[in-house]
Amino acid sequence: ELLLKREEEEHREEEARLLKKDAEKKRRKKQKKEEAERQRSLQEERSLQEERRQQEERRREEEGDVFQIFPEEPTEEDLLTPPLAEPTEKQEEDGGAEWGVVAHGPGNTLPLGCDISDVIVTCENAQLTNFPPLNIPELKSLSLEGNAISTIPVGAFNGIPNLEWINLSKNKLVTSGIAPRAFKGLKFLSRLFLDNNLLETVPTDLPSTLQELKINENHLKGIEENSFQGLSSLLILELEGNVLNEGNVDHQAFSPLSQLSYLRLGRNHFRTVPQGLPPSLLEVYLENNLIEEISDCVFNQSTNLNVISLRHNRLEESRIAPLAWINHKNLESIDLSYNRLYLVPSYLPRALIHLVLVGNQIERIPGFVFAHMVPGIEYLYLSHNKLDGEGVEPQSFFGAHTSMTELCLDHNQLITVPPGINQMSSLHFLHLNNNRIRTFAEDAICDPENNEDSHIVMLRLENNLIDPRKISPIAFSCVRSYSSVVLKPQWTK
Repeated sequence: ELLLKREEEEHREEEARLLKKDAEKKRRKKQKKEEAERQRSLQEERSLQEERRQQEERRREEEGDVFQIFPEEPTEEDLLTPPLAEPTEKQEEDGGAEWGVVAHGPGNTLPLGCDISDVIVTCENAQLTNFPPLNIPELKSLSLEGNAISTIPVGAFNGIPNLEWINLSKNKLVTSGIAPRAFKGLKFLSRLFLDNNLLETVPTDLPSTLQELKINENHLKGIEENSFQGLSSLLILELEGNVLNEGNVDHQAFSPLSQLSYLRLGRNHFRTVPQGLPPSLLEVYLENNLIEEISDCVFNQSTNLNVISLRHNRLEESRIAPLAWINHKNLESIDLSYNRLYLVPSYLPRALIHLVLVGNQIERIPGFVFAHMVPGIEYLYLSHNKLDGEGVEPQSFFGAHTSMTELCLDHNQLITVPPGINQMSSLHFLHLNNNRIRTFAEDAICDPENNEDSHIVMLRLENNLIDPRKISPIAFSCVRSYSSVVLKPQWTK
C-alpha cells in the first residue's frame, strides 16, 4: 500500500513537471511569435526609412549637392535581426531560468531580472557579476544598482552611446576595475551614480557633460588637483561617507567646478572646512565630521552661499571667527545642531532667516544677538538645550519681533515663558512643551493691548507643570482657536 501511494505521488509530480514544461514551451512559442511580429515591424520601418533615404539621395543628386556624403547602403544582413536561439532541453526543464527579456536591437537578450521600457533599462538586484553587453543606441537611462559588478571594461558603452543617466550604486566597483576613459565616449551623460562601491579615487576622464556625480559611501582616500578636470558643467557633487579630510583634499581640487552649486561632504574626517570651495556654490553640507573651527576666510570665495549645514560636529561658539559669514548677503540658512555650543553664536549672517541649534548645550541667548539681521530671522530652533529662567534676556529677541514665524524652545529647562514673545506679531508656531513652566502671566504670550490679529496657529505647552484651571481667559487671545493650544498632559511634580 505504501509503495502504491509513493508511485501515485511520483506520477503526480511527473504530470506536474510535464504540464510545466508544456506551459513553458507555449510561452516561448508566444514570445518568439511576438518577437517575429516586432522584427517585421522594424523591417518595415527600416525599409520605409531606406526608401526615403534613396529618394532624398536622388533629389540631392538632381540638385547637384556634391558635398553631401551618404553612408554606405546597408546589406541585407544588417537589416535582418538574427532569430532567437532555441532553448536547450535543460533550460526548458528549469523553466527558462537563464533567459531574459528580449531588448531592441540585433541580438540583444537582457539578463534575467532586467526590464526595458521605452529608453530605460533596469537591472536592479539581478545578481550580475559583469557589465552586461548591450546594443541599444537609443537607450537614455541604465540602472544596474544592487549587483556585484566589479569592473567596467573598455568599450562597455559602445552599444549604448547616448546614455544620459547611469546608476551603478551598490555594486563592487574598485578603482582598478574601471578601464581608463571608460565613460569618456558618453557624449550626453549628465548623471552618474556610484554610491556604495569600493572606489578609492574619483574615476578619471569623466564626460564634460556631467551635471550630477554621486560617489557616497565608498573608500575615497583623497581628491587630487585634477580629479575633476574638465567637469565645468557639474552642478551637484556628493562625496559623503568616505575617508576624506583637509589633508588629502587638494586646495585646488574644486577649482575646475565653475558651475557647482550643491556639495555634500558629510560623514568624512574633516577637522576644518575644506579650502578652495568654488564661488558658484549655493549649498554645502558638512554633517557628521570632526570640524572644530570655522576660520574667517574659509567661505570668502563662496559669497553666493545660501545654505550651510554643520550639524553633528565639534564646534564651540568661541571657535567661529567673527568674519566667517556675517557679510554673506545670500546666506539664509545655517544648521549647527548637535555641536558643543553654550551660547547662541554672535556674528551670524545679516541675511539669516533659518537657524537650527537643536541638541547643543546652550544656556543663554545673548541680548541683541539677532538685532543686526535684515529683514530678520524667521525660523529659530533651540529644542533640546539647557535654557533656564535666566538664560533668556529681555533683549534676547530684539530685532526679531516682527519677523519671527516659528520659535522652538521645547525640551529645555524654562520655568517661565521667556520675555519678548508677546511682541512677536508674526509668530505662527510656538513650541514651549517639555519644560518646567509652572505659571505664566496673562500677557506672557499675547499682548492684551494689541490682540486684534490672532496670528498664532499652534501653541504647544504640554509636559510642563501648568495647572490649566489657573490660566487667565485672555492669556490665549492671540491664538487663532483654542483647539490650536496643546495643554495636556502636564507633569504632576
